[in-house]
Amino acid sequence: MSDCPVGLLILARNMKRPIAAPLLACLLVFGALSCVRAQDEPATKNEGDNGYSQISIFAKAIQLIRQDYVDGNKTSYHDLITAALKGMLSSLDPHSQFMDPGDFRDMQDDTRSRFNGLGIEVWMKNGLPTVVTAMEDTPAAKAGILSGDQILKINGTSTERMDLQDAINILRGPAGRSVTLTLLRPSTKEIKDYTLERTEIKVQSVKGARLLDAELTGPFQIAYIRLIQFNEPTAEELSKALDELQKQGMQALILDLRNNPGGLLNSAVDVCAQFLPPNTKVVSTQGRVASQQHDYSTSGARKERPPFPMALLINGGSASGAEIVSGALKDLHRAILVGETTFGKGSVQNVMQLPDGSAVRFTTAKYYTPSRQIIQGNGVTPNIRVPMTAEQERTLFSLRNADNAKPDEEKDIIKAKDPQTLRAIDALKGVMIYAQQNAPKGEAVKK
Repeated sequence: MSDCPVGLLILARNMKRPIAAPLLACLLVFGALSCVRAQDEPATKNEGDNGYSQISIFAKAIQLIRQDYVDGNKTSYHDLITAALKGMLSSLDPHSQFMDPGDFRDMQDDTRSRFNGLGIEVWMKNGLPTVVTAMEDTPAAKAGILSGDQILKINGTSTERMDLQDAINILRGPAGRSVTLTLLRPSTKEIKDYTLERTEIKVQSVKGARLLDAELTGPFQIAYIRLIQFNEPTAEELSKALDELQKQGMQALILDLRNNPGGLLNSAVDVCAQFLPPNTKVVSTQGRVASQQHDYSTSGARKERPPFPMALLINGGSASGAEIVSGALKDLHRAILVGETTFGKGSVQNVMQLPDGSAVRFTTAKYYTPSRQIIQGNGVTPNIRVPMTAEQERTLFSLRNADNAKPDEEKDIIKAKDPQTLRAIDALKGVMIYAQQNAPKGEAVKK
């Protein structure tokens, strides 16, 4: 192993221009790591693909750029190495990225449900930043931006060659400043400009918990809860909402995961634990190395709840953690899924902080549902498919985010613009009617 750093020193001596200390230190570290890695790689590995030879090419390229590039103010070691790291990570898949210290702090703020921005969750899809969801009660949702909208320009700058982190950095920033987005809606081919003002985004995990109007549910007490995102407090907030609904006589539940972009894996598992027995496997991961093989199960201690009938609402904006919950409750026959196929973001990213406060985030495994269905690229399909038009989605989610929306308008909104919720209500009523008719004598579904 000690031969590799020596080889790099020889490379440095042979360069036409003395190599600077920062790059030399970088090469020595890379060289040592590449030699360790080489010892671990299978003998069948391509002999030309070894760390030493490839890093020497990298070092030569940096030396030439530093020496001859026309604009010397663009050739600092920090800028060149950062650009190389960004390119390296983004070339792997849409979810791997390099984060400078500021980006890393922003990511940590996300998990705490608080940041400045427009309220758009985006991923790269077909080479363009694409809206996974516009989070409720945010400027993006109030403007009518929908899941699947493709961002063609930000402040007039094309996003065609923009990496994901650069796009996110422009979307975020100081509150009170405006950002103009040019969006393409694939379903209608419409291109439209939206000028939105950044604000502080405070994501409420659990929203809209209530019993639905009896005019919709008939003789049954069907409750409704919307999960906006999976963050640190989500499972605890959901538990409190369920406690209150049970006190009110809830007999069945509609859990709305539409336009839920996901979040923390542990939070999604803890949400499943509200509806499944202890020690039930809800998702597994599989990667190249043994350390990435994991089964995630519900905790052994949970509040005991009756096995009330459940329906989950899903759509193309349901991603990541929302797909874990959907896949688990579907495979384990705990809930009926109603709506449209989910987004298909089912991969695991590890975030490793680097010495200067920056971090690398890269994909290490893929998620599998309990029946071993892969989520990545496929999504989770509903038991009952109920499509919605772009106009229905726009109207429904705009009404939800309107500042003057009132709870008593809910019934009319559902009847006019939400066929997915109507179908879920019908499915649950059918389940309960069947249970009543087939209950042993002396027993009945509680009313």
